[in-house]
Amino acid sequence: MEIKVPRHLEDVPAGTSFSTAGRTVTEADIVAFAGLSGDYAPMHVDDAWSRANHPFGSRFAHGMLIASMSYALRTPMLDHLHVVAWLQTTRRFVAPVRPGDTVTATWTIAEARERASDQSTGVVTADITVLNQDGVVVQEGSDVWLVERRPAAEGRGEA
Repeated sequence: MEIKVPRHLEDVPAGTSFSTAGRTVTEADIVAFAGLSGDYAPMHVDDAWSRANHPFGSRFAHGMLIASMSYALRTPMLDHLHVVAWLQTTRRFVAPVRPGDTVTATWTIAEARERASDQSTGVVTADITVLNQDGVVVQEGSDVWLVERRPAAEGRGEA
C-alpha cells in the first residue's frame, strides 16, 4: 500500500493526524536550554530548592523547551510538507515534564485553506497535543503554517 507523503496544502485535509516517536528529556537538555535562554529559574535548575519550595515538588523542564522539542519531533510525514513559514504558535503548559520523562506529539489538521491574496500558498492550522510516557497531556495548543499549494501544472484541480 502506497502512503501519500504530504507536500502541499491539498495533501493535508482537516482531520489528518500525524504522531511522532518519543524523545526523552535529559538533565543536559534542561541545562543547555537554561544557558541558551538565560532562564536559570530555580524551578528548572535547582532540585533541592524545587523540592523545598515549589508546589510540583521537584525540578522540571522549561515549557518552551518542550515546545521546541515538539517541533523537532516532527514526523517524516510532516518533514516533506512544504512549509514556507510558521505564522503562529499557541501553547498551554498543562503539566510538568521532569528529567527522564519521554514526550511525544500529535498534530491534527484543524483547517487547511486557500488564500485569496496568494494562489501559491495556503494556511494550515494544526492542533497539537504533547503527552508524556504515561499518556498525560503536558502541552496543548495549535500551530499555524503558511504552506505551498500544489502547482497548477501538477493538478491542483483548478479550471
